[in-house]
Amino acid sequence: MDAPRTPAEGLEFLASRSPSTVVLGLQRMQDALEELGHPELRLRSVQVAGTNGKGSTCAFLESILRAAGHRVGLYTSPHLVRVNERIQVGGVPIDDETLGTRIVEVLRKAPAALEATYFELGTLVALEHFARCEIRLAVLEVGLGGRLDATTAARPRLTAVTSVGMDHLEYLGETLEAIAREKAAIFRKGVPAVVAGQRPEALLAIETCAGWVGAPLLVEGRDFSLDGLGRYRGPALSLDGLALGLHGEHQHHNAAVAIACAHLLEAQGLTVGAEAIRTGLQRTRWPGRLEQVPGHPPLLLDGAHNEDGVAALLAALNAPPYAGREVHLVFGVVSDKRIEPMLRMLLPRCASATFTPVPSPRSFDPATYLALGRSLCPVVEVAPSPEAALAREQVRAGPDAWVLVAGSLYLVGAVKALLEHTAPSR
Repeated sequence: MDAPRTPAEGLEFLASRSPSTVVLGLQRMQDALEELGHPELRLRSVQVAGTNGKGSTCAFLESILRAAGHRVGLYTSPHLVRVNERIQVGGVPIDDETLGTRIVEVLRKAPAALEATYFELGTLVALEHFARCEIRLAVLEVGLGGRLDATTAARPRLTAVTSVGMDHLEYLGETLEAIAREKAAIFRKGVPAVVAGQRPEALLAIETCAGWVGAPLLVEGRDFSLDGLGRYRGPALSLDGLALGLHGEHQHHNAAVAIACAHLLEAQGLTVGAEAIRTGLQRTRWPGRLEQVPGHPPLLLDGAHNEDGVAALLAALNAPPYAGREVHLVFGVVSDKRIEPMLRMLLPRCASATFTPVPSPRSFDPATYLALGRSLCPVVEVAPSPEAALAREQVRAGPDAWVLVAGSLYLVGAVKALLEHTAPSR
């Protein structure tokens, strides 16, 4: 495809790239950023890595900073329904016209971007857009790993690592220590880093990486914490009665990391304050993470696509308001996940389940897991699409039950698109 010249052609150019293509490495990003005049150097940014919880942590931090009166950029992935969700300023996704225009501008100024992957091009567009908008701070979610992720070409003033678990083994390594080292590779000399509570082997790897590069480290559980009663305790900051806008006990860990980040940013001269922390946490919304959709029956949407994510989801299902209520499951993931352990954890909690392909070329084959599913749950079927799977479980669910859509965010996004009567973008 030739370089685009209009906003519509820019959007078409982005759509022509496959979101599932992964090519790790920083050279294309560094070359393109140089050609763009280094927009990342005109931004104060926070980079957040991790296996689970990094998107929620970014959402908490962005909401806190916005409550403090700052104009904040937020870059996350993947999107659920529309690609515009990935790039937000002031809590508002970028519109089609501006997104298409920014793509054209980036490709015109930076020929290296013509060879960029989908995620790399999106990252370049986000950095250029944030610099053009002259925002006060950008919150950047790492896409995959950290060491070779496109966001690592930026120059953050603060980094964070949320919970590290076994995921993306083909890219990041086959042990928890190896994966943790990839995540912690975002650390930089003299740049403060905030780390969520980890398994011992992951924490040791992270602390070792911080020592190698000389990054000051704050660790949840040792240096700061947020308990289930809403009590935060950290260096020079204590807050009580905090309420979260996101559901699930696991969100207290993500919120704790966000509070610690906000407090460190304040130490760097960015005004935040206790009231902004309180308000921002309560106002935080992050679709597809224990998202409740009213209806008969009500829906619960959760992008739990690895074992730790399913463990957090299961803990939520066994607590109010879900405890003691039937759960009817719609499930689908991509094929590179450790699917059997997830099903063994989740299916015994469900009254029925329907497996469905997800809208990705890497989708798992639902029929492969049908026999296993039927050994773990009374009723398990396969449906040809998320729409068909959802319809089946909605029929099965009684008035006091929940229909749970869980697994890949591709699946959650497809169901949200159905509910919103819109077509999802790639």
